[in-house]
Amino acid sequence: MSFLTVGHRGVMGVEPENTLRSFVRAEREGLDQIELDLHLSKDGALVVMHDAKVDRTTDGSGAIADLTLAELRQLDAGLGERVPVFEEVLDAVATPIQAEIKDVAAARVLADVLRERRLLDRVTVLSFHDEALREVREYLPGVRTVLVAGRLGPEIVERAQDVGAHLVSLELRRIYLELVRQCHRAGIAVMAWTVNTAQELALARALGLDGAATDVPEIKHAVAAGESMGPAT
Repeated sequence: MSFLTVGHRGVMGVEPENTLRSFVRAEREGLDQIELDLHLSKDGALVVMHDAKVDRTTDGSGAIADLTLAELRQLDAGLGERVPVFEEVLDAVATPIQAEIKDVAAARVLADVLRERRLLDRVTVLSFHDEALREVREYLPGVRTVLVAGRLGPEIVERAQDVGAHLVSLELRRIYLELVRQCHRAGIAVMAWTVNTAQELALARALGLDGAATDVPEIKHAVAAGESMGPAT
């Protein structure tokens, strides 16, 4: 089975995170999928940004939920990039997308876009919030979901099954072999965040993971090089 490489907020190690520039670079570098984060603006736009506030990643300040899309458009998100909305990312790249719901209120809006654009084959929905994944699945039964979790234990399997997740995304340094085996026995794939070095990639491989999110293109290149060599004899 191929090892899935997911561009974390594009390729945030080399480009401004969650910008069109970063997503286009991730596609050019050959990442298998692109991960992004979603909040709702004051006027209901699906804004692509990780934090609930704009302070860290732009030259502005304040909560996304308190700003209109027009106000967000005035901000510099790095190297002159503007804060994108989800629909713009869909138009800018063809690579499959992992859309992470940060703001639970965005779940229904995202589901509407996926249904209207018929994107069930292209977009997978992620969240730390079980209720967000349940809401998306109730409104859009065919959607693929991924449970993201920081606190790990055997309950991860039950949580994933409860929200219909085919994949769990877990913090690399917290993953242990028996948990991976429990997930695999239940038919649930496991990916890690965040794998940025050769040592971290080796650990992910040793744990039997199915993929990883990465900030840098080199991880995709390393995986591609290893797979092109075939299994060791």
